[in-house]
Amino acid sequence: MSSNKQHVYIIGSKGIPAKYGGFETFVEKLTENQMDQSIQYHVACMKENSEKSNFFDKHFEYNGADCFNIDVPNIGPAKAIVYDIKALNYAIELATKNKDQNPIFYVLACRIGPFIGNIKKKIEKIDGKLFVNPDGHEWLREKWSKPVRKYWKESERLMVKHADLLVCDSLTIEKYIQNDYKKYSPQTTYIAYGTDLKKSSYSNQNEKVRKWFDEKHITEDEYYLVVGRFVPENNFETMIREFIKSNSKRDFVLVTNVEKNKFYNKLLKDTGFDKDSRIKFVGTVYDQELLKYIRENAYAYLHGHEVGGTNPSLLEAMSSTNLNLLLDVGFNREVGMNSCIYWNKKNLHSVIEKVDSFDVDTINYYKDMSVSEIENRFIWNNIVERYENLFLNEAE
Repeated sequence: MSSNKQHVYIIGSKGIPAKYGGFETFVEKLTENQMDQSIQYHVACMKENSEKSNFFDKHFEYNGADCFNIDVPNIGPAKAIVYDIKALNYAIELATKNKDQNPIFYVLACRIGPFIGNIKKKIEKIDGKLFVNPDGHEWLREKWSKPVRKYWKESERLMVKHADLLVCDSLTIEKYIQNDYKKYSPQTTYIAYGTDLKKSSYSNQNEKVRKWFDEKHITEDEYYLVVGRFVPENNFETMIREFIKSNSKRDFVLVTNVEKNKFYNKLLKDTGFDKDSRIKFVGTVYDQELLKYIRENAYAYLHGHEVGGTNPSLLEAMSSTNLNLLLDVGFNREVGMNSCIYWNKKNLHSVIEKVDSFDVDTINYYKDMSVSEIENRFIWNNIVERYENLFLNEAE
């Protein structure tokens, strides 16, 4: 590898080409939109992810990045931890072998805190730097048992302690890191997640569009929409209960994976949503152009995410959907600002009823505001430029 380049090793995504997930999309966009060719990206990829895109070699090139496959046995929840450790150690070996000058190792999420102390010594030995994206409050997610939550919190503490820089994609997370870990005097910076404003390439006459809408018995502009992981902390129960309470004539369409999900059965039992014909679980939509069309043609988007930083699905909604109704928490406020409408867990039904009768001018006002927020703060090219400046300046 050329030694006069700034080498950046990215660890913690499943890899590129991106199949799903926020971190995967981030790495895809960072490499796809690269402007400064004096940076050489190296991306750790999970072998099984690469094989889905027919990349079988140990190393392969994608978007100009040197991608390397890491094989991890399927050992359950600890798989991601083993993957990050193996990937980071391999990256350090690679940087050492290539005699990279001041390499940067950018680790996405705080999974490997208990192991980072020894790894950090290896990074320092080759004059490297450890950057960490702390992600969101993983230790607050209800899906984890108490011991696992305890691990996440301790892991986060140790990642913060050993990081040379924490790159937060949310101002709320940055503030939390500064306050909760004050004793380590953490170095932080804020760079948002990104999105784009491209319209769906599908029209209303597209065969896939018509098939999907006909099969699901849904009509354009006559539904509220949710897109997101089917987990309790995304407040599906609140949104369903409150929608049932509302007198809206529109449907409530939930694009989410509920197969073999205990939470779905519990929700069905607790809310009886199957008795309300407006509530429509429609499964997942993997065709990104179709999903964009579904967003563009929703009457409004409902966002109940309560845990985590800048949420990719919220940015996608703000760039596509006319009206966005967000749970009123710091993470969502800092992204939506005045371009969105906010609700709490007790008043959502009345917010829906109010929004249901908005006139065209009001809808257009919110739409224009949303697009403006995206243009000013969240376009991928701007995000990529900020990352490039960071990587080049921090290495000096």
